[in-house]
This record gives sequence, structure tokens and C-alpha cells, in this order.
Amino acid sequence: MAKNPVTVSPDTPVDEAASAMKKGHFRRLPVVEDGKLVGFLSDKDIMRVAPSPATTLSRYEARSLLAKLKIGDIMNKEVISVNEDATIEEAALIMYNHKIGGLPVVSSVGAVVGVITETDIFKTFVDVMGLQEGKTRLTLLVDNKVGVVYDIAGIFTECGLSIDSLVTCRQPYGKYEIVVRGDIPDVDAISAKIKAKGYEIIHTARIG
Repeated sequence: MAKNPVTVSPDTPVDEAASAMKKGHFRRLPVVEDGKLVGFLSDKDIMRVAPSPATTLSRYEARSLLAKLKIGDIMNKEVISVNEDATIEEAALIMYNHKIGGLPVVSSVGAVVGVITETDIFKTFVDVMGLQEGKTRLTLLVDNKVGVVYDIAGIFTECGLSIDSLVTCRQPYGKYEIVVRGDIPDVDAISAKIKAKGYEIIHTARIG
């Protein structure tokens, strides 16, 4: 998350908030009053009240119009937030369920301590999966049974290789796809050992 985010109050003029967002290159601002989160402002909220590009208003008139509006007039008051102790998975699920691109992060006493966005989620995914390190990806299709991961880990151990990341993805028809990433010099050799254990490899690729 972005820590110690810029915040505004409900009385902040909309044009000031818009300038702060443009200067800081961010799209969302927590709205705080008396140290507590009371709203959330996005660039879409500002676009909704900003004059159309086709308006006959001058730049000065358009800015004056926004200066008369306060954040409290346009902010989202039904704020969806996440606690600072929540996991990245919890934050991602909240954003997915509510179809939103960002969340204010609050402490146990309700103070705003950060903002987490879909970009932060993507970065975490890239880091966890080691996508920037240039690894080989093996995708297996397996039955839902005990011992599958043990077998795969054993094959890598036998070959003297480490697994950098392993993700299981349940499929609608009951089976699982297992995605394994690591430094694999001889893909054919390890693939043969995996197939010999009765597992199907459906895709191999070099990532990065």
C-alpha cells in the first residue's frame, strides 16, 4: 500500500483536491475529519462534476466553478475500507466483490494509514510469482487427491531443483491446475519424470 497518503477534508474545495491528485499522480484521496475516515474521493467523482471539454466556459470560469464545490458535496460517503492487519488476499477479495480499484487502509482506531490499489495487488502478484526473475513455468492438470504436491516436490528434489512458486487453481470440472515456476535447465527431463508419476503437463513456458 501507499503509506501516509495525502488526505483532504469535506470542506476542501474540489479544485484543490484535483490539483493535489494531478501533482501527486494518484487517482484517489481519503477524506478525513477529526482524524477519522468519513469519505473517499476518486478522479471519477471529480470528472463527474467537472465542466465538459465542449463547454463555452473559460479555464478561469471552470476552475471557479470547481472552487465553489466542496469535497463533501461529491465524495463517496459509503466508504469501503480495509484494516491495516488484513492480508493482501482479503483486500483483493473486497476490491473484487465490490468492483472497486482502491481502498483506504485504516488502523484499529480508525485513522487512515494508507491506500491500497489494484496496482499494488498486481505488483504483489508479480513479486510472489517471481515473474520478473525469468523462470520456467510448468502447468499440470491433476486430480483432486492427497499427495500430488508431495509427489511434485519430490521430483524437483530428486533433480536437485528448487520450486520458486507453486499455485493451485481449481477447475469447474473438479480437477486442479498446478502452476510451478523455477529454474529448470532441462524441461524435457523433469517433464518425463512428472509424466512417469501419472500427471499430465498441459503447458510449459519461459516467463521473463
